[in-house]
Amino acid sequence: MTLEEMRRKKIEYGLTSEMIAQASGVPLGTVQKIFGGITKAPRKRTIDAIAQVLLEEEQRQTWGNNPQYRGAEQKKSYEALAQPAPSLVRESAGNYSTARKPDCHTLEDYYALPEESRAELIDGVFYDQAAPSRMHQLVLEALFVQFWKCAEEHDLPCEVYLSPCDVRLDHDDYTMVQPDLFVVCGYEDPDARRIEGAPDLIAEILSPATRMKDMVLKLYKYQRAGVKEYWIVDPKKRTVTIHIFEDEYLPKTYSFQEDIPVGLSEGRCFINLSGAVKKLERHGW
Repeated sequence: MTLEEMRRKKIEYGLTSEMIAQASGVPLGTVQKIFGGITKAPRKRTIDAIAQVLLEEEQRQTWGNNPQYRGAEQKKSYEALAQPAPSLVRESAGNYSTARKPDCHTLEDYYALPEESRAELIDGVFYDQAAPSRMHQLVLEALFVQFWKCAEEHDLPCEVYLSPCDVRLDHDDYTMVQPDLFVVCGYEDPDARRIEGAPDLIAEILSPATRMKDMVLKLYKYQRAGVKEYWIVDPKKRTVTIHIFEDEYLPKTYSFQEDIPVGLSEGRCFINLSGAVKKLERHGW
């Protein structure tokens, strides 16, 4: 993909330099210099990373314009999307088989997994859920405590849940996800084995293994399913990017040191992760 083609696609897909930088891992200043024509001969590795983001956005917008695009063809596209982290797609494990079938995997296959296994099912494809890192857990702990306090102190009719907790996102038999943290407002059946439908708010904490899945695949899935607010938390960069899907939105990025507004609370609640930063720095992260 030439630089001119990349510039055209960036404009066509409505991507900002900040969005491309976050999704590709290329520093924002570098992205801005490339698209501004300041850097005349960028490194091939840098160009490849940016081109991959543009390709994924092209795929995402193609899916959005073709709602009938499902089943085997959609599965093939998702598998191609996951290639930067091929270990996410589970082919087989232990004493059960997840070899590709002519049709998609279903919830029957999901519930047949051994109890010790952790996986998500997205449009009929299994994705491994590796044990989270200590850094991940420290950030998740801080998020949960503050979201819980928000709901309690302001008497919000909402419950805060942590992974592992099943969410049957699309009310179908092909998707079951386990978001890191999610908020459901309104009545829920306390005896249900899973959450049915889209939570009001979801937060995913990025890791090297899940980065592309969380930032591209799940972004698309959550938006299409009806999630109102999606938080992408990056412990390495100490940032939170929030997508408010109900608006004509541009995602907004906050640092861990800022007071981050919770859209669902209508201005009543803010999350501040400066305490988590101190813990991360104490461990040398």
